[in-house]
Amino acid sequence: MLLKQIADYAVREQTSKLPPEAIHHAKRAVLDWYASLLPGSRVAPATLLELALADELDHGRARLASGRRASVRAAALINGAASHSVEFDDIWRDAVYHPASPVISAALAVAQSQGVNGEQFLRGVIVGYEVSTRIGDAIMPSHYKYWHTTGTVGTFGAAAAVATILRCNREQFMHALGNAGTFAAGLQQAFRSEAMSKPLHGGHAAEAGALAALAAAKGVTGVADILEGEVGFGAAMSVKPDWARATRGLGSDYHITRVTFKNHGCCGHTFAALDAVLELKRKHGFAHQDVRKVRIATYKGGLDIVDNLHPEGDYQAKFSLQYTAAHALVYGSVRLNAFGPERLGNPEVRALMQKIECVADPELSKAFPGQRAASVEIELADGRKVAHFQPNRKGDPEIPLSDEELNDKFVELAMPVLGEPAARALLKDLWALDTRKNVEFDAAERPAMRAAR
Repeated sequence: MLLKQIADYAVREQTSKLPPEAIHHAKRAVLDWYASLLPGSRVAPATLLELALADELDHGRARLASGRRASVRAAALINGAASHSVEFDDIWRDAVYHPASPVISAALAVAQSQGVNGEQFLRGVIVGYEVSTRIGDAIMPSHYKYWHTTGTVGTFGAAAAVATILRCNREQFMHALGNAGTFAAGLQQAFRSEAMSKPLHGGHAAEAGALAALAAAKGVTGVADILEGEVGFGAAMSVKPDWARATRGLGSDYHITRVTFKNHGCCGHTFAALDAVLELKRKHGFAHQDVRKVRIATYKGGLDIVDNLHPEGDYQAKFSLQYTAAHALVYGSVRLNAFGPERLGNPEVRALMQKIECVADPELSKAFPGQRAASVEIELADGRKVAHFQPNRKGDPEIPLSDEELNDKFVELAMPVLGEPAARALLKDLWALDTRKNVEFDAAERPAMRAAR
């Protein structure tokens, strides 16, 4: 039975000697999660969820990004939505999955509520990543036709992380994942409008997974064969899932060491093309006014989501390959400031979008989701044609962001919310997570965070 094998691994991991590289990469994941959480906490839907869940705030031991107290479930939901809102959170490439939003949001809320130390919190994060990325691998690629992996698989990740932090035994862990599977949800239709549903998927997964684990720890039972059962998760949400992948390498091959960290502030399906566009601009030194035509060939699984010549509003623009590529050509980057009203309405960007052709390449499509590649050709006004093939994205395991680059990303995103001194102090604390006696970064310790409330 799959859940028994997964639970046996998770229980061992509660006391195992973790490899230093797994601990290091778990800290990288938490640091990157905070970098997405902080700006996301300032915008909808997180700001609106605070109003909607007012009765669950200002008491409890869990914390929102501002330091405001919250119940475990409210913190998991609001922080989960906030950390998935600005499209800067991490990716497990093979499952097209953002693990940090559900896993870390749930783990931190429970770790703060239980008063556990930093090492125990990181163990929960690691188990959450290891379990959920493998379940995601097992049900891909067919799962992604209709389902948003962060909302579905993320529920298992949140439950696994919380059950580990609570030190659940094997039976309790199985019950936690058993109920997580029947809570799992998140439809891709949410990607196709200006609705706030997509970030809610991450928040719901965090909350539902936390609930499943908290309940299991008190005796609530779950479905033992929820994954492979005749009418279970795999049968309902996948075509011929490969369940051998759900347990392969558990405890020896740590997926968390190969997570992708985003280098652009938009949908990851645009990244290979953006990297190629920026490389061509750097190498050949042309201005955006010199561009006559752009042809982007990439994988169909991503293009189905980001081929949008007429995005409406900032959210759709983050999922528009034409907009993000044109913005990269005009401004030289695609960061959070790419989606303000002035840039969204820039006539030079809008005109350049009309010159961009996006096509699905059959060979690159076959390689998805294990490889995310793009080939870009740009025709210039002087008649030159320049081309670049980008086999992987900057931030993927093949071209990882260094610790220093990750630090720079954190400061860039955290500083407008916290102020530079507080941002750098929090960064220092996060790198020392494995030595901390608790994981409650109290707003009272940081004047800038108090002001942000």
